[in-house]
Amino acid sequence: MKNLPTTLGELKKSEYEPRSIQKEMRSNLVESLQKGESIFEGIIGYEDTVIPDIERAILSGHNINLLGLRGQAKTRIARQLTRLLDEFVPVVEGSELNDDPLAPVSQYAKEKIAAEGDKTKITWLSRDERYVEKLATPDVSVADLIGDIDPIKAANLKLSYSDYRVIHYGIIPRSNRSIFVINELPDLQARIQVALFNILQEGDVQIRGFQLRIPLDVKFIFTANPEDYTNRGSIITPLKDRIGSQILTHYPKDIEIGKKITAQEAKMTDFQKENIEVSDLSRTLIERIAFMARDSEYVDSKSGVSARLTITAFESLLSTIERRMLMNNEGKSNARISDMQGVLPAINGKVELVYEGEQEGAAAVAQHLVSAAIKEEFLMHFPDPSRLSKVTDKNPVQPIRDWFAAGNVLDILLSDNTAAYQTSLKKVEGLAEFVKQFKPKVKGDELILWMEFVIYGLSEYSLLLRNQLVKGSQFKDLVGSIFSEEDFFSEN
Repeated sequence: MKNLPTTLGELKKSEYEPRSIQKEMRSNLVESLQKGESIFEGIIGYEDTVIPDIERAILSGHNINLLGLRGQAKTRIARQLTRLLDEFVPVVEGSELNDDPLAPVSQYAKEKIAAEGDKTKITWLSRDERYVEKLATPDVSVADLIGDIDPIKAANLKLSYSDYRVIHYGIIPRSNRSIFVINELPDLQARIQVALFNILQEGDVQIRGFQLRIPLDVKFIFTANPEDYTNRGSIITPLKDRIGSQILTHYPKDIEIGKKITAQEAKMTDFQKENIEVSDLSRTLIERIAFMARDSEYVDSKSGVSARLTITAFESLLSTIERRMLMNNEGKSNARISDMQGVLPAINGKVELVYEGEQEGAAAVAQHLVSAAIKEEFLMHFPDPSRLSKVTDKNPVQPIRDWFAAGNVLDILLSDNTAAYQTSLKKVEGLAEFVKQFKPKVKGDELILWMEFVIYGLSEYSLLLRNQLVKGSQFKDLVGSIFSEEDFFSEN
């Protein structure tokens, strides 16, 4: 801010020219596009869909409604639009409405300039100060947004109610020359939405009968969730008609995009970064859980499944591994399939269940989603076990099944140290050979992980029986277990 004009006279001598926020953002966007620069950082998966729509809306000078389910980066997008604002803009010192010294709109600024002329003091507003955000809630009033008469100010200053100085301006007039964001627009009561008509169409406000015509210069960004249109409220039709562009956001289109988002957003401690290795398989399973949830019969699809599910699930996975390391005094460790048990609490609160899901229970649904993700991912790497089980000649699964059919049992406990974990998997005959047949390049710790994954996958396809234990999982022969139960009941 060095060497910037401090008075109206100095500003007139500079090259500054007033322009609306719409023209300001358009001009800066044009420059960014010509330079090949992106104004959105950390917004992944919208490069060919949402971002072009936003850029077209800004070039058109439209106010924008970002419509999408929860966890689709709507608020983050809105906050990053400040990058299209000038670094600093001048305002009349003491103005509540951020008046441009060369184009004042408030009575205060006009009278100040008339009285002081070129000596009128000016200050400079940074782009970050020109962003205002309001969460729409049912208790928001017209006075909050637009303004009202302040009887206390009138009494203290001994002013008549007809004097403009008794007006207390709401948050929108105070956002003049700024980006104003209303999150969850449908939550605003219909009568409050009506109060926005004039501002959006004519750009002015009227307060309590005052014959004010303040030509506000505000860039409106709204966010809304389609679920709100039926469950809690709606955007009234005349207001929707006045919003220039409605842009639809969406969840990641594929697993790879989801992994990039999770890797970017998940919080990791320095210890976790240095000592914990999470394989691509484990990262993929985390993302697949969210994809399975969005298609699950137990989950309310209208509510959506936020990207925060995968982020918190990944953080829980890291903590599960770290806890095991601390208990076993191990310096380094790798993610295991059994560690997925530790992500269940992160899933529980991130999905809205339909009636059938409520009947099953949140914990059961979370476990079901993890199991479904493992089952789906298995087919991406290995033949369908249900078909392999019908093959009699050189069935690659048969040695594994024979080992369990001989009465052997495999316990994989959450607290197992690395040596115990690897030893228990290596004793399963035919398991390593099965993995190497379809994954010939894997070795070391990665081979062990795939061996564990195969065990879990075979249990999901009912070739093995998995018993969920408090401390982990137990795998045994399915057929043998059935006969054991029959013998038990026949004896009793």
